[in-house]
Amino acid sequence: MNELRWIDVLLVEDDPGDVLLTQEAFEHNKVRNKLHVVSDGEQAMAFLRRQGDYTDVPRPDLVLLDLNLPRKDGREVLEEIKDDPELRAIPVVVLTTSEAEEDILRSYRLHANAYVSKPVDFDQFIRVVRQIDDFFVTVVKLPGNSYRGT
Repeated sequence: MNELRWIDVLLVEDDPGDVLLTQEAFEHNKVRNKLHVVSDGEQAMAFLRRQGDYTDVPRPDLVLLDLNLPRKDGREVLEEIKDDPELRAIPVVVLTTSEAEEDILRSYRLHANAYVSKPVDFDQFIRVVRQIDDFFVTVVKLPGNSYRGT
């Protein structure tokens, strides 16, 4: 198995409670991944394109994306990421409260790498975020830094 490495994760989430839970899951996990947080779709795209306040941020290895966001919907963000040749290689996990079949189908049609419904139970939420984190660090082979322009 490959040597474990830390990865940069961009969390796009407007619910402060879910941000806190996700941060807690990352902090208590055994891998030292760096979690970056933005709270709306426009900030997400600025972060990913390193524009405005985000010119010095790393290109993330993984995006955790809520669908219901202010200013720019998560579905639009997903479409923009996957339509952009510079960004499309970044895995995107939709992490949302929606269990609507329409949202699931649309997300996969827009090339989401996974669709995960947020559990309402605190312990389950923490467990799910840790599983996503573990999967993308220990199981999945991610592109190296060359695609990130870092």
